[in-house]
Amino acid sequence: HQGVGGILASRIKDKYHRPVIAFANSTADDISDGAEREIKGSARSINGFHIRDALDAIATKNPGLITKFGGHAMAAGLSLRKSDFEVFAAAFAAEAGRQLNSDQLAAKILSDGVLDERDFSLASAQILIEAGPWGQAFPEPCFDGHFTIVQQKMVAQKHLKLVLMPLNSETVIDAIAFNVDLEQWPNQAQQIELAYRLDINEFRGKRNLQLMVEHIVSFS
Repeated sequence: HQGVGGILASRIKDKYHRPVIAFANSTADDISDGAEREIKGSARSINGFHIRDALDAIATKNPGLITKFGGHAMAAGLSLRKSDFEVFAAAFAAEAGRQLNSDQLAAKILSDGVLDERDFSLASAQILIEAGPWGQAFPEPCFDGHFTIVQQKMVAQKHLKLVLMPLNSETVIDAIAFNVDLEQWPNQAQQIELAYRLDINEFRGKRNLQLMVEHIVSFS
């Protein structure tokens, strides 16, 4: 369904670190009598590939191929005739190949470093929350470190809730990783390396420090 195209494109982009366009058939209400069916695309991109400008370049080289489009550097939307999908797919792949190099296609996890034990606090998390808003070209601070797993459980069959201790520490910290690939997650893991953000979980009037896991880099 076109209503979930953006979510799907974003998740595939995050997993494979490639610009992605997810297409869906237009709804029946969008089609006038005798008109050819269109498909609508939701595009998500990676750093270094301006998705809206890429669509503009394709439209310029292939007049009439894209019926309409709009967006910005990291996200865009477009429509085209369903019969033109293969032509568009080839044009998009060519444009991406022209602009992107192997270094840009290698996913990188940028970290602001390893936190000291004293920095795992509500005060530190509150400072970062209030320092926003964060966004493109001004990302929220991300940290990395090795942790021992104290407890782990799956929530809603796809989110991993953890209780962790930094190595060589007895500080206990809650953490959560959303949309974990269950096929790659070993339940027997005892230690992990994480890239994470500091956050505050508020539940029933209680505020607790929580790590928002961005990447599980390795485990053992």
